[in-house]
Amino acid sequence: MRPEEGVLTSRSRAIGAVLELLTDELVVVCNGLPSREVYALRDRPENFYMIGSMGLAPAIGLGVALAQPRRKVVVLDGDGNVLMAMGTLATVGALKPRNFVHIVFDNEVYGSTGNQPTLSQTVRLEQVAKAAGYRHVERVRELDDAVFEAKTMLKEDGPSFLLVKVSELAEDVGRVEIEPAAMTERFRKAAMGGAVT
Repeated sequence: MRPEEGVLTSRSRAIGAVLELLTDELVVVCNGLPSREVYALRDRPENFYMIGSMGLAPAIGLGVALAQPRRKVVVLDGDGNVLMAMGTLATVGALKPRNFVHIVFDNEVYGSTGNQPTLSQTVRLEQVAKAAGYRHVERVRELDDAVFEAKTMLKEDGPSFLLVKVSELAEDVGRVEIEPAAMTERFRKAAMGGAVT
């Protein structure tokens, strides 16, 4: 039995709603299906897709945020990824980058490897983030609430943490078709130049 009742939106739909809010923000997406969904929905030079290295999207996003303090950095993450490297939450909380927004799409499973259950049913990740020192923390399950909170967090000083409960439904999407070296280079140029494309 899921801990919260009602019909949840799909991760892809929730991600799409967040992507519509973006202008020139730098985005780091966790590995697995979320990267593939973002690539299919709205590929842009400001996106960095994790092709492996599970759990390290917020660590990379933190590095980008510290290196580019005038640019808002958004990490799109999953519950399984956060659980893989929870120590990064403490590092973000300790360093308190004002330009850091961490959005976690929580479907309570490892969706990229067969829907094995994660521990997010009992470990409330937003409470962990709050205890670690994130400035703004919210948990939502409705798509409209996710959009409202994401829009607010994009405008305010962080670090911010938004947990969006989503269903286990995954879209049938292809792989990211950009070679890692080429993707890294275009992301670096986008981060340095700041142009909206």
